[in-house]
Amino acid sequence: MNDELLIKFLLKETTIEEAKQVQDWIAQSAENATYYQQLERIWNESADLAPVNTVDEEVAWQKFKQRVEGKNASPVVKQIRPNAIWLRIAAVFVFCFGAWLAYQQFGNTYTDLESNEQVLNKALPDGSQLVLNKNTNISYVTDFKTNRKVEIISGEVFFDVAHDRSHPFVIAINKVKVEVVGTSFNIKRLQNGVEVIVESGIVKVDKDGRQLMLTKGERMTILDSEERLEKKPVEDELYNYYRTQLFVTNNTPLPKVISVLNEAYGGKVSLSEGAKVLGISTTLPFKYTLEDNLKTICSTLNLKMQRNGDEVLLSKK
Repeated sequence: MNDELLIKFLLKETTIEEAKQVQDWIAQSAENATYYQQLERIWNESADLAPVNTVDEEVAWQKFKQRVEGKNASPVVKQIRPNAIWLRIAAVFVFCFGAWLAYQQFGNTYTDLESNEQVLNKALPDGSQLVLNKNTNISYVTDFKTNRKVEIISGEVFFDVAHDRSHPFVIAINKVKVEVVGTSFNIKRLQNGVEVIVESGIVKVDKDGRQLMLTKGERMTILDSEERLEKKPVEDELYNYYRTQLFVTNNTPLPKVISVLNEAYGGKVSLSEGAKVLGISTTLPFKYTLEDNLKTICSTLNLKMQRNGDEVLLSKK
């Protein structure tokens, strides 16, 4: 994979075709995903570091690639496209990378935390409590009592933050920053954005300098492609099924319920057009099988269930 293209993707300057090429490459292997996450972290951590000095852009780009690849050999001259903008970006990136290396060596170090196939409960050094949904990957500053910073690389986390007004709790997730003092909320990294749901206290959400406050019972979905920030009321409790082990609905649109069930069980359930307009109010235990919960839905809404291999279709009788 071309590093110039990865940088364009980080800066959201790729075409649709280029973005798909990068996404497919990341999905090919864990090594590719880790490589991209390292580049993303470098960029996020170095964004506010010192101004760029005047550097030879060609040499800077070569040094950057050597450091990323872990090579110590002398730079190999490579012909770079004569695009002044991308040369400047490369120069900025290599300077920031060097600063980031120094920062990592002499400043903060991070502890990685992964939940894999199990929901994981974790207490951070400051007393804050975390619940990580399955397949979630985060990292936090090792000296956490004095620098309460967490980065969400993938997945979903519920935070119950210990109160400490002198040390705000900061979460970085893509280009979104969430800052709190003492509160509880759920935050999820979506494929194309971030979702924040507040259970108690106040949460400040920042994206590219635009800020909005969320309070108890409010949620926000921040899409990568949108500039505006807009909050809405929380309409159900489906988001915290992995904590409560219950799917709680309150006249919730059936498509949303099925989407959450598919996510939780790894299912392939779909709805007919007639069933998509229905809503449901019920509580489904997570300890039950997907089949059992689908039978409850069908009984409640007078639907029928049809199977085709591992795919399931719910439709009106």
